[in-house]
Amino acid sequence: MFKNVPIITALVTPFTTEDEVDYPALDALIERMLGEGVTGFLVAGTTGESPNLTHAEKIALFTHVGELLKGKNAVQVANVGTNSTAASAALAKEASAIAGVDALLAVAPYYNKPSQAGMIAHFTKIADASSVPVILYNIPGRVVVTIDNDTIVELAKHPRIKGVKQCTTIDDIAYLVKNTPDDFAVYTGEDGQMLDAIRVGGAGVISVASHVLAPEMLECLTAESAEDIASADELMDDLTPKMNALFRFPSPEPIKMLLAHRGEINEDMRLPMIKLTADEAAQVLERI
Repeated sequence: MFKNVPIITALVTPFTTEDEVDYPALDALIERMLGEGVTGFLVAGTTGESPNLTHAEKIALFTHVGELLKGKNAVQVANVGTNSTAASAALAKEASAIAGVDALLAVAPYYNKPSQAGMIAHFTKIADASSVPVILYNIPGRVVVTIDNDTIVELAKHPRIKGVKQCTTIDDIAYLVKNTPDDFAVYTGEDGQMLDAIRVGGAGVISVASHVLAPEMLECLTAESAEDIASADELMDDLTPKMNALFRFPSPEPIKMLLAHRGEINEDMRLPMIKLTADEAAQVLERI
């Protein structure tokens, strides 16, 4: 299933001015991206401000998005990862039972700094609790620790651990593609690596930029699939500085600013995330 979804959008969580989840704005955002060809959505991930969502809000989001995507040939990946194994496993059990949740995402345990053996035990508990496939999330820049390649290879033997969102290097992605089962989906979590990841056998990208750049990204991947390498390279060269602009400041601040600038959502975030200054916003806008 995952290898057939080349772009999974890591969704923002829109909020109202009263600090409630803005479901009408979320629905409109998803519907617009579906119309642009996006067929995968990660809900309540880092871009969705997961640390600042309550348990009840996460369950409500997973349920709502599952209902919205029903019959639309799209998949929902629900983020259940925290730095508590017990809490993550409990949420995995609950979320995987929700209709319309097709897979789970679980991040490497942050702050605790576990050993590789500790991470194997952590992810195994989560996968054991889940009734749907689990995607590992390896992002050492945010969580300090790295899930080593060989640890991922070992975890890929679990019958429900079916992928990884890898935010490291293309060499790591190539190694994982080569050394994991064919049904294990290796995604890059870095928009700028999208084309290179596909070229080494990766499944695609779990993306922030696809909120606003999905048509161009899909055009690039279509050219690559057609072996029109020159066109794919040209499209990726145009996309890369735009993608990089969305990470010029802490995410999701730039993408929320841009979506608000387009009139699609409110820019509101929950602390410690804050709105970009006018100067910061201008720096992003001039590069998009």
